[in-house]
Amino acid sequence: MTFTARVITCSTRAAAGTWEDTSGPIIVAGLKELGLNVGDPVVVADGDPVLSALRDAVSEGIDLVVTTGGTGHTPRDLTPEMTRKVIDRESPGLAEAIRNYGVAHGVPTAIVSRGIAGMAGTTLIVNAPGSSGGAKDTVAALSPVLLHTLDQIAGGDHSRSG
Repeated sequence: MTFTARVITCSTRAAAGTWEDTSGPIIVAGLKELGLNVGDPVVVADGDPVLSALRDAVSEGIDLVVTTGGTGHTPRDLTPEMTRKVIDRESPGLAEAIRNYGVAHGVPTAIVSRGIAGMAGTTLIVNAPGSSGGAKDTVAALSPVLLHTLDQIAGGDHSRSG
């Protein structure tokens, strides 16, 4: 089964064209390497435009949405809050894996990411940090479990070895 994905870059400056989106393309490339069907990143301003983009992806039946940006502590970093308005159930281990991967690979500030992960119906939504390093860490942290997780959300069973 080929899963669909959308990357949403959450950055007012990138949406205005005053800042280059470097993290979105990194996540897109990583998801393509895993075999997901994903187009170019969708770039939106922080706040309510993130909520609209998430709702659009869910209504279109996208299997996976990875947001990048808006997970810090500035007043405009509202991606987790917008995500909570959309998801039905959280998947905290995925967000923790991203933070833990960063810390384990020499980025102590990874722990201050407020990103969350969860499901909105059959769409998995994961918040990634907005830095290019955070984007790489997100792909690396999720790669071992992402396809299995998407398969389960789509109704697959737990794999059994032995």
